[in-house]
Amino acid sequence: MLHGGKKSYFAAVVCVIILTSTVTLSYLRLQRLSHLPKVIQEGSRCRGEITSTTITALNDNRTFIISPYFDDRESKITRVIGIVHHEDVKQLYCWFCCQPDGKIYVSKAKIDVHSDRFGFPYGAADIVCLEPENCDPTHVSIHQFSYGDVDQLPRFEIKNRKAETFSVDFTVCISAMFGNYNNVLQFIQSVEMYKILGVQKVVIYKNSCSHLMEKVLKFYMEEGTVEIIPWPITSHLKVSSKWHFSMDAKDIGYYGQITALNDCIYRNMRRSKFVILNDADEIILPLKHPDWKTMMSSLQEQHPGTGVFLFENHIFPKTVSTHVFNISSWNTVPGVNILQHVHREPDRKEVINPKKMIIDPRKVIQTSVHSVLHAYGNSVNVPMDVALIYHCRVPLQGNLPRESLIRDTTLWRYNSSLIMNVNKVLYQTVLQAGK
Repeated sequence: MLHGGKKSYFAAVVCVIILTSTVTLSYLRLQRLSHLPKVIQEGSRCRGEITSTTITALNDNRTFIISPYFDDRESKITRVIGIVHHEDVKQLYCWFCCQPDGKIYVSKAKIDVHSDRFGFPYGAADIVCLEPENCDPTHVSIHQFSYGDVDQLPRFEIKNRKAETFSVDFTVCISAMFGNYNNVLQFIQSVEMYKILGVQKVVIYKNSCSHLMEKVLKFYMEEGTVEIIPWPITSHLKVSSKWHFSMDAKDIGYYGQITALNDCIYRNMRRSKFVILNDADEIILPLKHPDWKTMMSSLQEQHPGTGVFLFENHIFPKTVSTHVFNISSWNTVPGVNILQHVHREPDRKEVINPKKMIIDPRKVIQTSVHSVLHAYGNSVNVPMDVALIYHCRVPLQGNLPRESLIRDTTLWRYNSSLIMNVNKVLYQTVLQAGK
């Protein structure tokens, strides 16, 4: 009798599993169907104004579009990098105009607000839409509704539509330059170190900087090293210079840094073999290799299929200096001389050092500041004997006596090239007589 009861119980469990699976599959199918592009207009022309600004507010003033990117890594989608209010923005649609037939397709978007919002009401978001199967749209409009006048909607160019061959090996993404940034000497030293280590492109999301810094940026832009992305986030939102809402209750954290980093990854996905995500006062210093190219070849050989390499941050306090490399002409330039700061703070047992990254952009879906949120393949922590982040800034352990700090002169291996290159830039920008 008991045996029969067990059979009945088993049969009931199987029925429940089958029923649940059927309902789930039906729901998923319906969900996908609801997101499929539908033709709402034919024989039209794409007349909406094409937007060229970096940050565009939609009419709801709760959604801000940065840029759409074609992404065919899983299916044929347009992924729009944006900023949204995590509660107020419930529904958005992609409006695609297909030429030359002039059909307007509307796709319901999946709004994916990144998990690392740190308590702020606004956060980075991926607005993801399935594209029409029989058309490769070049532009898209984003709207709160599936109906309306397409001519009244701003249009955004869908980037990454064409396959490109890599134009560079390494691109550094710096986000964001703000607060009338004027650390001129350290910035030039960092850029020249990046170039020595193998960078061909430095992308800067610029909110504000000093007049002198503008001069330096202009030089680097003309040289072809720096690309400036205007970042007028303060025109749209109340911005915090802190990373968490509890420290400063504004709309969005740290000048929208996370959104800018994600945009920088997609912007360079088809043109750069690697993307480095760090700040202007940070340099990933290889200890076993002369440059990033040889270091990354070695790391990829050891960790095949890995798309994210994490490097540990180490503070070199700018309050502790050495008299070596006290170059008189540099003393008139605002900012820190990194060659004079070669003492690093020791690790603290109870504190995990934050990390910064060198990534393969084609393997990353979403990133935060110190780790990726979604990626294809693995993330690897690079040991400190291979490389570390030289981070020259105000101390975190300010009460430590000098003898408790660790003298680390790795940076000095590059001193002759660095001094020569920095002098060259300074004499063409900051130190020009009478300018």
